[in-house]
Amino acid sequence: MTDHRITEYGADVDCTAAIAKAIAACEPGDRVVVPEGTYLTGPIRLRSHIELHVSAGATLRFLTDPAAYPIVRTRWQGIECFSHSPLIYAYDEVNVAITGTGTLDGGAGADNWWSNTRPRGDWERLLQLVEDGVPVEDRVFEPGHGFRPSFIQPHTCHRVRIEDVRIVNAPMWVVHPVFCSDVLVRGITIDSLGPNNDGCNPDSCKDVVITGCSFTTGDDCIAIKSGRDDDGRRVARPSQNILIESCRFTAGHGALTIGSETSGGVHNVHARALHIAGPAVDHAIRIKTNSYRGGRIEHVTVEDTVVDAVTTSAVLITTKHADPEQSGGHPPVVRDVSITNLQVRSGPKTLEVDDSAQAPVQNLSFTTTETW
Repeated sequence: MTDHRITEYGADVDCTAAIAKAIAACEPGDRVVVPEGTYLTGPIRLRSHIELHVSAGATLRFLTDPAAYPIVRTRWQGIECFSHSPLIYAYDEVNVAITGTGTLDGGAGADNWWSNTRPRGDWERLLQLVEDGVPVEDRVFEPGHGFRPSFIQPHTCHRVRIEDVRIVNAPMWVVHPVFCSDVLVRGITIDSLGPNNDGCNPDSCKDVVITGCSFTTGDDCIAIKSGRDDDGRRVARPSQNILIESCRFTAGHGALTIGSETSGGVHNVHARALHIAGPAVDHAIRIKTNSYRGGRIEHVTVEDTVVDAVTTSAVLITTKHADPEQSGGHPPVVRDVSITNLQVRSGPKTLEVDDSAQAPVQNLSFTTTETW
């Protein structure tokens, strides 16, 4: 293994080109190393068998000009399209890694990425493209249009490792693997309170481990996804075989969330030894779907979780999320959910279930120790 320090490739005020040169120089098993210091960069495209290592004391800060980010294949809120590249992106690669105890800073704020969270015209156009059956390759949003990118998105990759780094100020979802298998997210710290700043969103992924991580987020902390409505049903790829353990949550809508983009289904999720430290966490466990999403959510187990504080209910399961009339025509299935040894110390409610005759929650097992 050879280390390629970006300073050896001309890293200066803007080190985008230096990082690209370092990646191009790597042999399988090599590392691209960001040494101590602060460096400005545009998007990074990872390649197979290469590790991006952010050293202790290093900060890699990303440009906030959308024009710096090329148009690539992505998935935005559960719909496939071509839009701005994620800040760190890999497509159809094997054995990619991001490691180190340094900081990745997306630079997002109210004066850039967060100022226009969902461009109305572009969003309506994307929904119409799906309704009209337009192929993904033709759902292209040219520069100047499109959507806020995810921070880290390995797309259609096998063996992904993201470990130890601290991630702040994301434009959109923070760690967002799409159509990936064999994913390890370990020991990372996410501190990003912007709009839609979900912490870690496995999206139609399988064989995923999220362990020893810390989340302070502006939306859901961990949110398991599998596509939105008709486009998710077209793809028909569930998220499955996911282990979440020994994570800590201090702010977010839901600590562990499934949904709401669940059209491809979510199967076999096991969580254990979670610590919801609060106080700015709404729900410890949150399952949310509706009759537009459809899909099957099944075989979910949560055990040995401590809830210091939540602002609403410790557990919320709803099959009517943003859909009180159940008018979407695709009633979801939520079944075989087991929550055991949930210790709730403070919160207005312990368990809240909002389902319907068309989409009842089936086979729910729940035990708790209330200590308020």
